[in-house]
Amino acid sequence: MRSVKSTTLRNLLMAFGLQLALCSFLNAQDNSPYSRYGLGDLAPNTNIVNRGMGSFSAAYADPLSVNFNNPASYSAFFSYIEQKSKRSASGRVLFDVGLNFDNHTLREGNTANKFTSSNALFSYMQLGIPLRRNWGLNFGLRQLSRISYKINRIERLYDPITGLSIDSAISEFSGDGGSFLATTGTGFAIKNFSIGINFGYLFGKKQYATKRAFINDTVQYNSSEHSTQSSFGNLYANAGIQYKIDLNKKLVLRLGAYGNLKQNLNAEQDILRETFVRTQSGDVQLDSVYQQKNVKGKIIYPSGYGVGFVLEKKADIQNNKYGNWLVGLDFVQNNWNEYRFYGAMDSVRNSWELRFGGQVRPEPKKNYFSNVAYRAGFVIGQDYIQVENKLPLWGLSFGMGLPLANYNQLARAQASIINLSLEYTKRGNNKNLLKDNFFRISVGLSLSDLWFIKRKYE
Repeated sequence: MRSVKSTTLRNLLMAFGLQLALCSFLNAQDNSPYSRYGLGDLAPNTNIVNRGMGSFSAAYADPLSVNFNNPASYSAFFSYIEQKSKRSASGRVLFDVGLNFDNHTLREGNTANKFTSSNALFSYMQLGIPLRRNWGLNFGLRQLSRISYKINRIERLYDPITGLSIDSAISEFSGDGGSFLATTGTGFAIKNFSIGINFGYLFGKKQYATKRAFINDTVQYNSSEHSTQSSFGNLYANAGIQYKIDLNKKLVLRLGAYGNLKQNLNAEQDILRETFVRTQSGDVQLDSVYQQKNVKGKIIYPSGYGVGFVLEKKADIQNNKYGNWLVGLDFVQNNWNEYRFYGAMDSVRNSWELRFGGQVRPEPKKNYFSNVAYRAGFVIGQDYIQVENKLPLWGLSFGMGLPLANYNQLARAQASIINLSLEYTKRGNNKNLLKDNFFRISVGLSLSDLWFIKRKYE
């Protein structure tokens, strides 16, 4: 006999599929039924520079962007420009902020029915500070996940014992919330070896509700609502290492790894079962059938890791040749089998991704676009959501680093950049109840300048 939980999950997605034919492209409401599970739809977990290259990050280090995935990269905040010119006793302070513009298209299996939604969301804000050569500090805030769905279904209810028909009803399933991570981290290098650690606070909320009203023109029934609101938070930590190998005067191989252990999050929950009546001003409670507040519990956030390498052709600074390129590859796994919500499992499984990409920076000339960094990459893997069947994913990305006008005469190269990335990702196939195709435009602003300058005179 199929469990009640499994049947509910399937019915929830099937109900959404039936709605797809009623929706049009003009409907811009964010609505993702897969965000019902786990901690919701996971936000991009790399900065916009890395997203343009397939999101590899384990071995990536750059003085003009903050790679918050691997804190060992913070040791690179001291820019090579100051190391050559020796005009400053410090490096560049970085302010890196990112926004996402998403467009989702959900399809029901292999049918033509679809639903399209769009949204604009905060992605991250990071502040990188070079404390001294080969030692950096970072403060940041970023979004980890998002819950947002609202599904209506007209259904026939049956007595679970006798199997006899009871009545028709309209059911409304809704969810809201998400999670964020605020961190401070440091990374330092000893010769070619770098190590770093992030400490922070992971927090968020999950709000689920089911409203049901009977459709009957002879007998009047009160509408009911079952809602659960949870908030959670606790300390969080992850760490990373990087090792640089100079293959020759022009080529550098950098190896990297990062990860986090399983984390226990403290949670509180408010549970409400009530009857209500709908008015023009909103829903009005008639009777609280059951209510329980401040129910203590635990949420287990899973462990995970990423390993990879970057092969980079260095810029020839001494001869004023700044053209360079790099390619990178990552393997990332997160152990969502460990996830528990108040001791209960969910429709989530271990996820993995293989990320590959690269960047080309031409030799700068008078032409503006010769000063632009060009990026591309791809990703394949398996999403952490699993409702009956695995949810495969693959995606392509393209990015650019657009330099801004530089008025600081102390710097010999551009330091403030607008980073753009375009990502197209397919999640699911015809074996899944719903396929999720989304197109994301990410815009990031990386501002850096020579702070705390200590000039030297000859």
